[in-house]
Amino acid sequence: MQEFLLLITIFNNLLLKTAPKVLFLARWYPDRFDPMMGLFIKRHAGVAAGFADTAVLYLRAVDDKLGGFTIENEVDEQHVVTVRVYYSTKTTLPAFIAKLSAAVLFILAFIKGYRFVLNTWGKPDLIHVNVLTRLGIFALYLRWFSGIRYVITEHWSRYLPITGTYNGLFRKLATRLVVSNSEAVSTVSLNLAKAMQNHGLKNRNYMVLPNVVDTGAYVPVVKKPQDGIKRFIHISCFEDCSKNISGLLRVLSKLSKVRSDFECSLVGEGIDLDKMKVLAAGLGLKEPRLRFTGLLENETLVEAYQSADFMVMFSHYENMPVVISESFSCGLPVIATSVGGIPEYINPGNGRLIAAGDEAGLFDAINYMLDHYAAFDKQAIRRNAAETFGKEAVAARLQQLYSFVTF
Repeated sequence: MQEFLLLITIFNNLLLKTAPKVLFLARWYPDRFDPMMGLFIKRHAGVAAGFADTAVLYLRAVDDKLGGFTIENEVDEQHVVTVRVYYSTKTTLPAFIAKLSAAVLFILAFIKGYRFVLNTWGKPDLIHVNVLTRLGIFALYLRWFSGIRYVITEHWSRYLPITGTYNGLFRKLATRLVVSNSEAVSTVSLNLAKAMQNHGLKNRNYMVLPNVVDTGAYVPVVKKPQDGIKRFIHISCFEDCSKNISGLLRVLSKLSKVRSDFECSLVGEGIDLDKMKVLAAGLGLKEPRLRFTGLLENETLVEAYQSADFMVMFSHYENMPVVISESFSCGLPVIATSVGGIPEYINPGNGRLIAAGDEAGLFDAINYMLDHYAAFDKQAIRRNAAETFGKEAVAARLQQLYSFVTF
């Protein structure tokens, strides 16, 4: 069935010769192992497919015995031709040699994947690099030797001073070269763009490209009369170093000692999920005050938003997480820390900002929101979200990004 859809897409593209061919090179993308990784990139590709012939090439290293390289190709529900190359990095070699081997395998995976794209989909008019630096080096090579120009969208928070993860002389030199030769660079927040520029990553065309939300699915609902219980959610990848879930749990423990009219659902899974469950038990947090739902997707995730009265994040650092824009689309006010690009979007009309790590401030903000969430204008929050994160709004931004290239 997928092969048939692929042929139909290619045939349609032959008829629509005026549509530019845009190839996304994605550092993160949903795959057979993780359906949520890089979902925001997939959504951008889906929006691009509304006005361009769009394909995605994604390379996935796995610590398993796959037996060489495995290529999957499909046409997804957004009519995006998607090529995934899986390859194994499992080895018993010494660490230095294993690292070198992984780099060679990555290059080979790209060569195999790109050749497959050329043979089945054709030569791109434009390459859209998502997340630097390695994929940007490939794009730079193709610009020099094939004449294909490229643009960049960066999502990674590593450029923020608090992370301390943007280091290494070769990485910095290569990233500067890639960024300076790009036609344009987009980021999910102005804060991230400034952080990149502070590292000397100069380009004449920087712009903000927000994450996209399906505002047709993420919608407010008229809630039925409740039982006096106020409900709020936290959604994350359960990585405590950045998301500070442990701090949130400590605040909830203190809150549970002064009031019992709330339920908090922690949505997601990740490396620190079990650790957070142990911490919650040690703090005396249990149902119905606190629920761990695990990973929720699609309609189930939308229902989780719709059943809540507001959303809470307590991150040490962020760019602009898509869960905030999804909350806004459902009309929910948001409590979040004033880090990264979050202050660019949260204001007194749609939420409350607190300082990172300020547990007393978080306690006061949740305590206040439990009594005042109904005073926020859900429809206004929803309307502003659609104007910023909706598909039409993001499509206009993507077209602006691509307009720096003359096809």
